[in-house]
Amino acid sequence: MSALNAVDPLDLQKVLSRHLPLYRNKVPVYQAHMLDSLREVWSDRHESLLDIGGGTGVIAEAIATLFPVEHVRTIDLVDRFCTTLSVETAQYDGRTMPFATGSFAAATLNNVLHHVPATERAGLLSEIRRVVKGPLYIKDHASTGWIDDARLTALDAIGNIPFGGMIKAQYLSPREWSELASASGWRIVRTAAPRRYRTGVMAALFPNRLEITLRLDPV
Repeated sequence: MSALNAVDPLDLQKVLSRHLPLYRNKVPVYQAHMLDSLREVWSDRHESLLDIGGGTGVIAEAIATLFPVEHVRTIDLVDRFCTTLSVETAQYDGRTMPFATGSFAAATLNNVLHHVPATERAGLLSEIRRVVKGPLYIKDHASTGWIDDARLTALDAIGNIPFGGMIKAQYLSPREWSELASASGWRIVRTAAPRRYRTGVMAALFPNRLEITLRLDPV
């Protein structure tokens, strides 16, 4: 398909501020870059999409509003979903998704997998492979060692504490991303170009290379 237009942070602010008061006065620049990176690797219009680990659900809501997808559903271990969402929400046990095989055309994992224990990641991706017929879009992080791990831990604290999100995490290296995909029935087919999530001092402290976006296709 032809490339999608960039997400306007002000348009995204309109979507998010309907559900989280924080965004009435805060322009979601980071989230706009994140969605732009997903749009870069997006493969086609999808009839249905499952967002796993959706948190408050506002990113799933933004995808439903701004992306070429007809139906979006979001699930998580804990029900922290905003009550004003238009997308469907559900809670699940973290292992078995309450959907039949091939229920969705595509799926997303947005800044989620590093919070999943390493021993359970292949199982999660295999379960997504069961319920999803098409691509899996992943926005996450890549670490080259303990210094990057410390940087990413700080970023998670900044981004998640205000929303009651998870802080505990183990970050994957580029090699581990490839190995995990292969072990769970997927292959990495596209990687988004680096984006300017942060500038100036923040970019020096937290390099933009820490952010990655992948499209995985089923094998």
